[in-house]
Amino acid sequence: MNSFAITLCFLMASPAGAATLQTKARIKVPSAVQKTVDEQSKGATVRGLSKEVENGKTQYELELTINGHGRDVIIDPNGSILEVEEEISLDSLPPELRAEIVKSIGNAKLLKLESVTKGGMLTGYEADVSKGGKKSSIQLGTDGKFISKEK
Repeated sequence: MNSFAITLCFLMASPAGAATLQTKARIKVPSAVQKTVDEQSKGATVRGLSKEVENGKTQYELELTINGHGRDVIIDPNGSILEVEEEISLDSLPPELRAEIVKSIGNAKLLKLESVTKGGMLTGYEADVSKGGKKSSIQLGTDGKFISKEK
């Protein structure tokens, strides 16, 4: 068997594994982070994995698509999940919470809404909005009330 045929057999035997390895191989991460990436990405499409330093602390952001919606996972160098931002629809929320979020964003157009979970607990929501052609993100509490605007 020539080397092309061997390569072709390998690719036919594990195309999904090969694609996953290429996606994850973009940056080197500690083994604990890789383990969390592997666990969190099961059944998902990996859109990206990046290393970030925020306030002097290193963390890794894993960007996923699961069942057609986005999910971002922030992981510390020890493999612990610090934060999860999961794309949700406004319609999936209880009516009173939905009404408060609509009130908080005012006449801006809602582009994307994410739930924010830290330490396994819902801490609020992040809304990407557009108003007058300018895009911004606003932070909302668990009650849907406006907290702050990101730059």
